[in-house]
Amino acid sequence: MKRTIFLIAGMFLLASGIFAQTAATPAPAGTKAATDPAAPDPSLIGVTQAQQELKEISIEKFEDDGFWKAEMMRDDGYISLRRFEGSPADKKPVAGETNAQIKEADKYVIGAKIQHLHRAVTSFSLSPSRPLPVPGIAKTLSLWVVGRNVKHQLYILIDDQFGDRAKIPMCDLAFTGWKKMTAAIPPNIRQTDPRYPSKTGVSIVSIAVETDPAETYGSYYIYFDDLRAVTDLFSENNRDADDMIDTSW
Repeated sequence: MKRTIFLIAGMFLLASGIFAQTAATPAPAGTKAATDPAAPDPSLIGVTQAQQELKEISIEKFEDDGFWKAEMMRDDGYISLRRFEGSPADKKPVAGETNAQIKEADKYVIGAKIQHLHRAVTSFSLSPSRPLPVPGIAKTLSLWVVGRNVKHQLYILIDDQFGDRAKIPMCDLAFTGWKKMTAAIPPNIRQTDPRYPSKTGVSIVSIAVETDPAETYGSYYIYFDDLRAVTDLFSENNRDADDMIDTSW
């Protein structure tokens, strides 16, 4: 009996030591925002291969309000868009990005003004002129937002590799000033299939806000900047130069 107790105790201590070592292992540099310890860790999301090459990339910097279309039910209110010069003070540049790689300036943000006609359970959205593809296998999405301290809910709508739509909950908007919101891409969203190599990753189709009816009165203002993704580019960066391309048939 004593031998059994000692054996169980030894196994418990061994498991505790392994857990402590695992918990103490830091995530790869650049994969988790140091300023937001509550953000999901991309290196632990949907791991399906032995190696990952995680990188944070900027998907949209909201420099051109003409690229975006605002929509809202006319029976509930009106929405308009405008760009403003400025940027979140706490925003950091993408790690490792050089000036030669920057394809557009980062001087502006986009604001939406919503004029409610009455209290209602309603929604409004901002959609790009064309879906924004995310290269590789997306792990997280992040977005800088000014929420104006209301109980509305913010979502990002994406299409998977087969065009099936998913709604990614980002946050409620009950805060003031700029705040970076980060959400994980669920592993059940299909981003890769060996039978369809030309259809990988996800595409961002809109940013949507579902309103709290208690807050739908008067005018509401919301601002957006710098939509980013942390994505796994291992397969894209390690394809053999002499490998055949299936989509060439």
